[in-house]
Amino acid sequence: MRWCQSCVLPDSRPNLFIDEGGICSACTAFRQRSEINWQDREREFGAIADAATASPGEYDCVIPVSGGKDSTWQVIKCLEYGLRPLAVSWHPPARTKIGRLNLANLIDLGVDHIDFSISPCVEAAFMRKTFEKAGSSGIPMHFAIFAVPLSIAVKFGISLIIWGENSAVEYGGSVDDNNLTVLNEAWLSKYGVSQGSGVEDWYDEVLTPQVLAAYRRPDVSVVEERGIKAVFLGHYFQWDPEISLSVAQTHGFRTSDDGPKTGYYDFADIDDDFISIHHWLKWYKFGFTRLFDNLSLEIRHGRMERERAIEIIKTVGAEKPQADIDAFCEFTGLSTAAFDDVCERFRNRDIWQQDAGIWKIHDFIVPDWNWS
Repeated sequence: MRWCQSCVLPDSRPNLFIDEGGICSACTAFRQRSEINWQDREREFGAIADAATASPGEYDCVIPVSGGKDSTWQVIKCLEYGLRPLAVSWHPPARTKIGRLNLANLIDLGVDHIDFSISPCVEAAFMRKTFEKAGSSGIPMHFAIFAVPLSIAVKFGISLIIWGENSAVEYGGSVDDNNLTVLNEAWLSKYGVSQGSGVEDWYDEVLTPQVLAAYRRPDVSVVEERGIKAVFLGHYFQWDPEISLSVAQTHGFRTSDDGPKTGYYDFADIDDDFISIHHWLKWYKFGFTRLFDNLSLEIRHGRMERERAIEIIKTVGAEKPQADIDAFCEFTGLSTAAFDDVCERFRNRDIWQQDAGIWKIHDFIVPDWNWS
């Protein structure tokens, strides 16, 4: 593993590259933001909004929302530009109380909302299968997140979908990804967090095409025929988690009273208990956790020094979300022992080695890490 010398991310992170100077692609892309004319970008979004409001139809755009601070900020920004949005959610099977409260608050801002629920029996079977076969509980979630808003847009005749930040730019990828302005099939194939699979790759006797229909995106030809365009709001406005948090809190968004469940932020990943499972597998596969992602953002925005971030990582540790693991096992019918066995199967032997029976990562970013 090579570690970025600016932030705290390793090159084992998918789609992240570290150059000869020791700087990762996410940090390089962030630094290039200073060269962007953001006033021009905002005017571009204004033109997109004007075109959408001039089109016939009950709604001007679809906004995929979870109730988190980013989706709250997206709704506020779209309302400021005079758009009449239809907010659309995929209802996670483990939505939290604070997630419900923040989603209700978002709707109270003045938008219509569709909360799309998939049968929990299907969710459980699908999540268990992808977890056991691919070491990822998040594949069904990401299929649903990207499919449901697009399907709603097709059915309601809405030609504009407004997403939040471009994760390819925020968390890694190449510098060229700064020019990715739309979420299309090419983006999804690389950054859709499905390990290169499509819904059809998961069909079996139980998970039939009919059963998994909600996870399947409309055909590309239909999307193109309808002229549907999905844009990232983060392409037009500088994306900063603290800024979007501040705006969201001004409009009623609540953070967690118990502190962060995983990671550094007490405002992120608080609407769904099972998202922590998705993040936990990063430790086995890539040798870092959600905390590293969050701290790297803080470093890039100039709110933290790298040395302080490393101290926090050492203090916090690997953050195994045992309570969420127990809930996930109960939901999917797995035993906790079977859960741990799956995690071990997907431990990346390219970065993990055993030393006296203890798994360790050599050249880890924290030299005196407690591996026991």
